[in-house]
Amino acid sequence: MLQKIDQFVDYLTNVKRASANTVASYRRDLKKLYNYLSAIGIDDVNQITGTNLNSYVLQIEKQGMSSATVSRNIASIKAFFIFLAKQGVITEDPSEVLKPPKIEKKLPVILTMDEVSLLLEQPGGTTPKDIRDKAMLELLYATGIRVSELITLKITDVNLSLDYIECKDGNKDRVIPFTKETKLALEKYIKDARGALCTQEQEYLFTNCQGAPMTRQGFWKIIKYYSGKAGIKKDITPHTIRHSFAMHLVNNGADLKSVQEMLGHSDISTTQIYAKANANTKLKEVYNKTHPRANI
Repeated sequence: MLQKIDQFVDYLTNVKRASANTVASYRRDLKKLYNYLSAIGIDDVNQITGTNLNSYVLQIEKQGMSSATVSRNIASIKAFFIFLAKQGVITEDPSEVLKPPKIEKKLPVILTMDEVSLLLEQPGGTTPKDIRDKAMLELLYATGIRVSELITLKITDVNLSLDYIECKDGNKDRVIPFTKETKLALEKYIKDARGALCTQEQEYLFTNCQGAPMTRQGFWKIIKYYSGKAGIKKDITPHTIRHSFAMHLVNNGADLKSVQEMLGHSDISTTQIYAKANANTKLKEVYNKTHPRANI
């Protein structure tokens, strides 16, 4: 079975051109399934039954995994068996019996415009690190890209003359504009700071202080440091900035299709959560302004 998993991962990487994060998630999910099946004496994909798969899903649910994580595991398993069927390895798909749990879509944490401004003001120093951090935060909020996309952005992906970046996510490249403020921060970083941090040739736009590629954990620490410095009480992650970018666009009249394109969502239903949040906010504002007892 391990060989089949490796073949599937190779297919995702080289044929489907899936992102590195997507590939890693599939591999991780399927290795967990393999470990479970091996423990009960199953190592051939043709031996796997729907009952085996249902039992596995029940086990990971009992381990306390969230509905979203269970749903992702099921999606990984289903994709794997569809691949095996297309390859002619199996004649019947045992994963057809699996039904993903219902996931309650919670509204994400959103920063106010004042909180965003406060956060972006924090790296105001003149050291190469301060200048780099300023550019990273400005670009993240200006484009709404994922942290994985931010840290793997290459210097050749940035067009300073036309004010946009080209974001490569598997086979779904997208072009996202950025603000004049972001352009100034990027120009200052590239001109005055990048050479001091990155003394050797490096293709990535942003590096750590040793000149190596920035990690997700490294940037997470940067966000935490500056949010604490700004005195923002909300639990801020890099994805909070992405949510805030989208919400602020919708609040200011951007159409969902454009927001979906900039975020790189494959399904517009994922983007609709921002419209729902916007509608709820406006409804509350109308209620507070018009109900005679709302402000008593």
